[in-house]
Amino acid sequence: MRRIIVVGSQGSGKTSLALKLGRKLDLPVVHLDVLYWRPGWTPSDTAGFRARVTQAIAGDAWVVDGSFSGLAFDLTIGRADILVVIDRPRWHCQWRILWRSSFDRDTTRPDLPEGCPEQFDWKLMKEAWRYDTERVPVIEAERLRYGPHVPVVRLRRDRDIQGFLDSVSLNGE
Repeated sequence: MRRIIVVGSQGSGKTSLALKLGRKLDLPVVHLDVLYWRPGWTPSDTAGFRARVTQAIAGDAWVVDGSFSGLAFDLTIGRADILVVIDRPRWHCQWRILWRSSFDRDTTRPDLPEGCPEQFDWKLMKEAWRYDTERVPVIEAERLRYGPHVPVVRLRRDRDIQGFLDSVSLNGE
């Protein structure tokens, strides 16, 4: 397991898991938000974003934080060894978004690019609320189209995530 994708709703904990996997397995972590967003929360052009993703996953080992289905998931899933899906309840994701936008306000996180500080955003809250109905079907369709061979691990609770982390090792066992 040297090429891992971690997906889930905003506020699900995908960045935390990606960072922990990267540290434990000594793999670079590719934060797709960093590659997509430009200062001031300005979206990238599609061609430039896809080129940056292609370059970031050119190596033989990485952990990708996010999917960006419809824009770049086809690039990552086709090369992945495993897809880790964090499937948290909506209320949990909403709470985490509210927490970090309150207490990490105007800070820069490792998964956000320079010039894009943490802030409260109703659009983000709505996207997280609708994630199961709007994003999950798109991600699953792209997984089936571009990476049907890629095994999927679904994690719902903290203990599932910790158990998964405990189960992975540097030598791939």
